[in-house]
Amino acid sequence: MAVSSCAVVLLVPASVFAITQIPIPAPQPGSYGLAATKPQPAPTTTATISTPGNGASFSTTPITVAGLCTKGLLVQVYDNGALVGAYTCSNGSFKLQVSLFPGKNDLTAIQYDDLGQASPISNKVTVTYNNAHFSSFGSALTLTSDYGRRAADPGSTLTWPLQLSGGTGPYAFSIDWGDGGKAQLMSQSAAGLVNINHVYNQSGVYPVTITATDHNGESAFLQVVAVANGQPNPSLAASNKSGNGTPTTTTKVMWLPTVVSAVLLFPAYWLGRRSELVTLHNKLQKDLQKYREE
Repeated sequence: MAVSSCAVVLLVPASVFAITQIPIPAPQPGSYGLAATKPQPAPTTTATISTPGNGASFSTTPITVAGLCTKGLLVQVYDNGALVGAYTCSNGSFKLQVSLFPGKNDLTAIQYDDLGQASPISNKVTVTYNNAHFSSFGSALTLTSDYGRRAADPGSTLTWPLQLSGGTGPYAFSIDWGDGGKAQLMSQSAAGLVNINHVYNQSGVYPVTITATDHNGESAFLQVVAVANGQPNPSLAASNKSGNGTPTTTTKVMWLPTVVSAVLLFPAYWLGRRSELVTLHNKLQKDLQKYREE
């Protein structure tokens, strides 16, 4: 892995001063690290669900749930108390697709900050989902999770536990991890706990869309938010792609203003001349003393 260091060079007439930052070695086994979190108040504003309207009835799923939110916060949508979707608020609004349970569905939303602190619960919207296929195929297929947002470092495996219920096995999954790659395909023979895994190469926030389909063609849908820790660094990414392991040094040149240069130069010149005169004077004194002794 490439190591980066930084050198700062100050250029003034007749003088060059260099300050180099020495690379710090990676932590060794048995060493300790320290992490700190700055506390902040929990969100006080509530999200508002404006779509669908209260009392609406549906015969297909998923449906669109939309409304108002606080920019930058994570909005998690709940159906009958179960998490059915998550979305990062942008421009003061949110919009996502959620699956419904058979019969009555009470939809609510909660906002979360980066520390996982929750806002008050939004307004409740009650809708009904009726589907004639349930009587033919048995219990409805549902897909939920305890996590609306999970994070991992770039290059590390992000694991996401899901809960699959109902339907008829075997089940097929299609997972779009939001990073531009092809959808991940996988299967599972029986309902229950499902763990999906992915590795992000670049830091960022990614919308993840998961679709589960059972043997009878019934589908369940879940949208969540994945985070690859850190900030994207194009120069570092380019350095890592080179793979040559050669340390890179960044040199920053700062030109000092003329007035500052003059202020620095005159004292240096005076001190240099004074030192030279003192040296000559001492040498003359020694020569004179030697002459007198002779």
